[in-house]
Amino acid sequence: MPYRIIPVTPYEQNCSLHWCAETMEAAVVDPGGDLDRIRAAIASAGVTVKQILLTHAHIDHAGAAADFAEQEGLPIVGPHEGDQFWIDRLAMQASMFGFKPSRTFVPTRWLHQGDTVKIGNLVLEVRHCPGHTPGHVVFFEPKAKLAIVGDVLFAGSIGRSDFPMGDHETLVRSIREQLFTLGDDVQFIPGHGPMSTIGHERRTNPFVADKKFG
Repeated sequence: MPYRIIPVTPYEQNCSLHWCAETMEAAVVDPGGDLDRIRAAIASAGVTVKQILLTHAHIDHAGAAADFAEQEGLPIVGPHEGDQFWIDRLAMQASMFGFKPSRTFVPTRWLHQGDTVKIGNLVLEVRHCPGHTPGHVVFFEPKAKLAIVGDVLFAGSIGRSDFPMGDHETLVRSIREQLFTLGDDVQFIPGHGPMSTIGHERRTNPFVADKKFG
């Protein structure tokens, strides 16, 4: 599954563009802002975007979703409806964190554990991974062994759980039950920072490493 990572917003959030090499149909994951930068990446790749995918509804991941969907006529797919709380507060989030004004929206489709999302001929598996937010989801393409994990897991760290409706124990359980089970050779794109592999984090991540590797 070809992809490009597009850092956006002052938080350098890893928006990403993914496409099917056979159909050249694409999806944009987590368009938090900087739509001109996202459109430039789309044009450079020569793909046709068919949908917006959201891992969760924090402002740096979802802040520009409503505008992008309206301007391009795109459906918004995800996250899980547990994040309605955060969608309803996008304007407040924008004001609090110094972002451009952001509009609320109703996703075209909510996502749940075990759902799938198609990008052209590619099929992405959906994993519900609450803890950072209650409705956080992760996308996994098994053939490419690539996961898009938002703010659940990072290289050497894990997502914050001190925001409203976050929960540390739930987050750790999501990582161990939903991500560590994907396979050590799976690469992942986090919401911020460099990519890593599941195996590397299982061995070395100070917050969630397996005890047998400690």
